[in-house]
Amino acid sequence: MAGIGKAHLRPEGEALLRVEDLVVEFPAGRGRKVNAVTEVSLDALPGETLGLVGESGCGKSTTGKAIMQLPSPTSGTVVFDGTDLTGLGESQLREVRTRLQMIFQDPISSLNPRRRVEAIVAEGLDIWKRVSGDDKTAKVDDMLLTVGLDPAVVRGRRPHQFSGGQCQRISIARAVITEPQLIVCDEPVSALDVSVQAQILNLLEDMKARYGLTMIFIAHDLAVVKNISDRVAVMYLGRLCEVGDPDVLYARPAHPYTAALLSAIPVPDPTVRPETRHTLGGEIPSPISPPSGCRFRTRCPRADDICRDEVPVMTQIDDDHFVACHHPLAPGESVTEVELAGASA
Repeated sequence: MAGIGKAHLRPEGEALLRVEDLVVEFPAGRGRKVNAVTEVSLDALPGETLGLVGESGCGKSTTGKAIMQLPSPTSGTVVFDGTDLTGLGESQLREVRTRLQMIFQDPISSLNPRRRVEAIVAEGLDIWKRVSGDDKTAKVDDMLLTVGLDPAVVRGRRPHQFSGGQCQRISIARAVITEPQLIVCDEPVSALDVSVQAQILNLLEDMKARYGLTMIFIAHDLAVVKNISDRVAVMYLGRLCEVGDPDVLYARPAHPYTAALLSAIPVPDPTVRPETRHTLGGEIPSPISPPSGCRFRTRCPRADDICRDEVPVMTQIDDDHFVACHHPLAPGESVTEVELAGASA
């Protein structure tokens, strides 16, 4: 049940990134607004990968862009390495952004169609005069090789000459070449073939170890998030539902929505028919007029009056396992025991 609270945040000073009470709203005309992100708090320790999962439209990508101040959030704080990004001027923010990078969800539209690959990857180096001449060329070539592209072949080409997967490799090279501390990865493997996804994920892990990167990894594929993340946060309709260690969270989900997401993962077993598996019923409410109290209550069979009247608060239930739910699943209760279909209105 999507809620609020900061019980899952580590002590101040430990995290490289600390986001508190993040709110992102967009005008929708006639005095209405889209509640894209509501009072979200999260953090990431140096060298940690935080996985952010949830349905389409839950606010994952908006949260990632708000961390980068693209655009600035409506309210809340985003503290990166001791500096509150929301209070910086344009020139100060531009300088701090040399230590933050983002890999966007659509690799093709995120690349300038007029520029050649060599110029795209080297743009950060050119702007901040990190290296020049032969050193710059060598660094660009080395980065292209690292992401699996032949510099001699791709250096002089433009984005429209590449597939979506190849464009994503170029985007990753562009993001990492300036050696940032934090990278927000907005579904970086969704445009790639399954056979290539593992290569890119291994690449990100290698770069994380090599440069000491901290990553916010946004994805729909829960299996991918589990394998690459040190911690996982689950979102629903702009709020956080559950946060915890991936092994614990995937083995013993405490939130009905997390259980629903896990039950939707395809099972490689021909004897398991889709219609015999529990599914999540109901329609996703509009972010323009979200439900009162718990935002998941309109699709949850456990919902009652308290769910309608009170927003659940993030509460610790185990070591590094937190849930925002008035009626969490009992310890050891399996996903198949949650009657997700036929949720109450």
